[in-house]
Amino acid sequence: MLEIFAGKNAFKTIQEQGFKQELFTNFLGASGGPKWFTLFGLDKYLFGDFFKNRSKPLNLIGSSAGAFRAAALCQKKPVEAIERLAYIYANTAYSKKPTPSEISTNAIEIVDTLFGEHGAAEVIDNKDFKAHFLVAQCNGLTSFDNQLLQGLGLLSSLVLNKIDRRLLIQQYQRYIFKQTSSDLSIDDPYHFKNTYCDLTENNIKAAVLASGSIPLIMSGVKHINGVKQSTYRDGGIIDYHFDFLLTQKNQTTEQGLTLYPHFTNTPKAGWFDKNSRRKVRSSSYDNTVLLAPSTKFINSLPFNKIPDRTDFTNMETIKRITYWESVLQETDRLAESFHELIHKQDISTIRALKL
Repeated sequence: MLEIFAGKNAFKTIQEQGFKQELFTNFLGASGGPKWFTLFGLDKYLFGDFFKNRSKPLNLIGSSAGAFRAAALCQKKPVEAIERLAYIYANTAYSKKPTPSEISTNAIEIVDTLFGEHGAAEVIDNKDFKAHFLVAQCNGLTSFDNQLLQGLGLLSSLVLNKIDRRLLIQQYQRYIFKQTSSDLSIDDPYHFKNTYCDLTENNIKAAVLASGSIPLIMSGVKHINGVKQSTYRDGGIIDYHFDFLLTQKNQTTEQGLTLYPHFTNTPKAGWFDKNSRRKVRSSSYDNTVLLAPSTKFINSLPFNKIPDRTDFTNMETIKRITYWESVLQETDRLAESFHELIHKQDISTIRALKL
């Protein structure tokens, strides 16, 4: 049901030391909208059991839906928080032709429900599970909410990205909203500018909202406390599935492996690479263990697929919610598969990650 892939260094480390939570110092959560429902069972197991008794910090790095997951998983009761997020996300309903304003208003409600009464403070104060939310700061035409102007800017992005991903630096910068004590550093081979900003009670909700603010679909977030006034959008624009190295600014801090539950074993770097042939650099994944649902598992789901944003327009609301809730329940099987691997330490099932 669950397929496990490991980069070159990660594969060697696990062969030598076995598969155990102490090996990991980073956890990745990708963009992808409701595709993350496929990982719901794994998230519950990983933070309700596997990582439960940590003796050293774990960095959680997320963009878009991955940022929402990180915000849940860094709370004191991570399983309850991720269940709360899944429920409100799955049961969100829109009008037949929702405006960006309507979708953004619903997203604000999701963020408020995700954090509840004390969740924001819990994430900010958590020095064991350190949250990092990735956000794209937009320049030029991409900064406008006017759909015609923004659309022209995005079309330009598509062309620039096709020529060379580095050219997107003209339009976007990466912002990392992080837990205060974090010394995590993103080493980007494409040289997007990184701006690090500490999470506070005055900016955490806006940062998470911005990380999930999909271009054209939602309004950009204009004001985030602690950073300059600008337009902030979905972190997946730059970091859809990630193509960078994670290092530590403090050289004495141990840098371990990265655990990456993902809905595919073929990650793409940025939003504009979704339909391109560009591959991520294998060196970016040398220390990564990627968990992904098998084709057999996906084919066993209703409609033989994982949820995605087109379900909002292709299905009636009740049908979509029933389908999504069914998927959420089925993902417990992936958690069971992972638990079996940990219990038996059958590392022969782990395959080399070929990118």
